[in-house]
Amino acid sequence: MKCLVVDDEPLAIQLLQNYIQRVDSLVLARSCNNAVEALACLQHRQIDLLFLDIQMPKITGIELLKSLSYKPKVILTTAYRDYAVEAFDLDVVDYLLKPISFERFLRAVSKALGSQLSSPAADPDHQLLHSFNESYIYLREEKEMVKVLLKDIIYIESLRDYVRVKTMQGQIITYNKIGYLEKKLPEHKFIRVHRSYIIALEKVTTFTPALVKLENAISLPIGRNYKNATVKALNRFNILQSNG
Repeated sequence: MKCLVVDDEPLAIQLLQNYIQRVDSLVLARSCNNAVEALACLQHRQIDLLFLDIQMPKITGIELLKSLSYKPKVILTTAYRDYAVEAFDLDVVDYLLKPISFERFLRAVSKALGSQLSSPAADPDHQLLHSFNESYIYLREEKEMVKVLLKDIIYIESLRDYVRVKTMQGQIITYNKIGYLEKKLPEHKFIRVHRSYIIALEKVTTFTPALVKLENAISLPIGRNYKNATVKALNRFNILQSNG
């Protein structure tokens, strides 16, 4: 992923540059010390991942994000907690509070990549630094941002402009599109089986070409256009297919 670092503090830029160099999946495209310069860069270069400070002169990081018609994946880096809710409303990948440790940096980048990361510089044995059991997303329910562990999700259902996220503990209904959440979730753990449903592969008990059964006695249809991909994904998970 081509990265752009935007911060008005030279030491903060240096730190992120060092972290980026230690991860094979990332390459530094450019660093900028203000949002105006960053905007020009974003208009003329392909950037996949933006590390963005919030409090900067002239234009803040939040104002920059709101001005973009097309946004790369964004990780906010700031010394202030006050912007977290507004930031997640702008669909940022993560919100890092300074000072930023390398481990916390890797966890944020894992979310941006949609998979687990292992960096030889940080882990000689190539063990996963951020396990799926610790992964989470924030979803807005009414006026609160609710932390949802990915391992607890059973399925996600589209309700037009809203989605229902069914978990082991209950459910959350949030204003969002199912396609947006589909892009946020790791492909090796979740799959869309219908235009209205995403399921957690680990929660599947049995399935047929037309139906998938999940934990808690939940049955969901498999859409015709999703059948082949669903069957392949479930077979990869070593789940026995029913003959129904």
